[in-house]
Order: sequence, then structure tokens, then C-alpha cells
Amino acid sequence: MRLWSPIAAVLSVAGFFVSLYLTLEHYQKVSLVCPSFGQTFNCGAVLSSSNSTVLGIPTAALGLLWFAVMFGLALSGRRETARPPLRAPVLAWSGLGVAAVLYLVYVELFVVGAFCLWCSVAHLLILALFAMNSLVFWDL
Repeated sequence: MRLWSPIAAVLSVAGFFVSLYLTLEHYQKVSLVCPSFGQTFNCGAVLSSSNSTVLGIPTAALGLLWFAVMFGLALSGRRETARPPLRAPVLAWSGLGVAAVLYLVYVELFVVGAFCLWCSVAHLLILALFAMNSLVFWDL
């Protein structure tokens, strides 16, 4: 899995920029590039929801942190000697991301009643990173 680090780094950077965009959207309260298709796909409804923050911090900003840490872990994994000890922390960090995704999708589906397409992109990136990290962890 020598390709894990560069691919994880690229996915992390992509997720970081999606989260940065969503954080800016959260504070601007104006959607510039986030499409709305009726009530089902409505980024504005999701980003302005009372559930879009945790302890006053936008969940998108927490996504910034998550992707930044994952990027650092990906860079650390480039050194062969550092890789084996990092497998468990990387998988744990990925699992935390998946738990957050499950919670946020639940909120979108059952509380807000709308989905944010950009949020879904970030969610898919987290799930892809989790899948990759699981393969590395189990040497598959």
C-alpha cells in the first residue's frame, strides 16, 4: 500500500477545501456555489440549521480540523519506519470521522429534512479515507 500516503494526502486536501468553503458559507449565510433543488437538496437549510454547530463551532470547521489532521497523518505515513505504529491512530481518527458522518447524515435526513451536496462530498471523502485506512490497517 505504498500509494496510501499520496492518495490520502490528496483526498485530505480536497476535503479541507470543501470544508473551508462550507465554513465560509456557514458564516456568510449566502450560498454562492451550493445548489438547491427544492426542499430535498438545500445547502442553505443545512448550513443555517441549529444543528450545524457543536458548542458554537460550525461542523464544517470541525471538518477542517479533521482533514488537516488526516493530511498530517498521511504525510507521516510516507516514512516506512513510521507507518506501522501509525496504523491504529489513523484508523481510529478515520473511525471518528465516520461516526461524525453518520451523525450528520442522520441530522440532515431526520432533523433538517434536506441534504447539502457539498457536505455529501466531504462525507464521501471521509468514507473513502476510512476504507483506505481499513485496507492498510488489515494489510489487505
